[in-house]
Amino acid sequence: MKPLTLAIRALDAYDPDALPVADALRIIRGCVTPVPMIERVALRSALGRVLAEDIVSPFDVPAHDNTAMDGWAVRHADLAAEGETVLRQVGEAFAGHPYTGSVGAGECVRVMTGAVLPTGTDCVVVQEVVRVDARGVRVPPGQRAGQHLRYRGEDLARGKPCVHGGCVLGPAHIGLLASLGLPEVPVRRRLRVAFFSTGDELVSIGEPLAPGAIYDSNRYTLHGMLTRLGCEVHDLGVVRDDPAALEAALAAAAADADVVITTGGVSVGEADFTRAILARLGEAAFWKIAMRPGRPLAFGRVGHALFFGLPGNPVAVMITFYQFVREALLAAAGVSQGSELPMLQVPARDAIRKKPGRTEYQRAIVEQDAQGQWSVQLTGQQGSGVLSSMARANCLIVLEHGRGSVAAGEPVTVVLFDGLV
Repeated sequence: MKPLTLAIRALDAYDPDALPVADALRIIRGCVTPVPMIERVALRSALGRVLAEDIVSPFDVPAHDNTAMDGWAVRHADLAAEGETVLRQVGEAFAGHPYTGSVGAGECVRVMTGAVLPTGTDCVVVQEVVRVDARGVRVPPGQRAGQHLRYRGEDLARGKPCVHGGCVLGPAHIGLLASLGLPEVPVRRRLRVAFFSTGDELVSIGEPLAPGAIYDSNRYTLHGMLTRLGCEVHDLGVVRDDPAALEAALAAAAADADVVITTGGVSVGEADFTRAILARLGEAAFWKIAMRPGRPLAFGRVGHALFFGLPGNPVAVMITFYQFVREALLAAAGVSQGSELPMLQVPARDAIRKKPGRTEYQRAIVEQDAQGQWSVQLTGQQGSGVLSSMARANCLIVLEHGRGSVAAGEPVTVVLFDGLV
């Protein structure tokens, strides 16, 4: 486990009350280490799991040079440069049923896709261009040596890594490992994430709403985002704005989790006790970010667990999760590549007001017009409690820390929601 102090010292300037997004990310990245526990699971159960170590191919795939098309296997040296060549068919080869003889001068073998390449041949002439009559197999000119073949080891080479540790196993990886005959694979233990919401005003679904109360949506968006990342999720419900209750909940969450996430209780209001409790149970690296929405954001440790204290507003919860928590969870789960969100440059359809000095995240829709030109426009009201704007959007516009207002037609950075929400 990496100390928070080392990550903080790596910064040129450090202001926990107004930390730039880039500095906050550097601190988080400097504190995360993968869970060390490894388990072996059946290949069919490995989809979405993080591979714990490189898988080395025990043999070549394919194991033999084989045919990529239906046709005739021939010796290229027999073929005339001009005019047809007439060859004598001496046998047939199918996938799983090779031709066992050797092919001599002027001979050929009828082959089907996937058949082992007959000894002596070095190319396949596809059946669509060949004519067969009483004289034999007529091959037109223009054939190339090596055409329509798949070579031994072309897919996987014996003794070489074929899937690297730190990879999130997808359907193609599962098929690739199945081609090696592996019944099970080593994967990292699933990351255990405990979370709860704080606030006297929150009511769980199924309970009646008292005056001034609201249903808690944050735990449901968190559950969805965590489930998509393959985490082992522990929903601890709603904790009231009471210091003793909050301290007990944090201690209980950290006892069996790798990461603890709370929503609400990290701003400067009278009922926001999280910061003081965190100082007793662990340590905090920062608690405010120069961003909008999502300025009150705490990061630190509770016991041995990483801690993220997210804002209470629903949109701010989702944006801070995607910008900070998501990457940290993937790194802690052992993912070594592809964890950063891809960003695109797209022209803004309308002007956007912004002041330099903070990073802003705007909900937006990116789409293509009738002429095939892409552009992006805001969904409308951008309040951090307007969760419907998040549901309507298909992307976020990211306006960088030092950037000012955006003119219509000016390119902006866009993060697509596809696969996230």
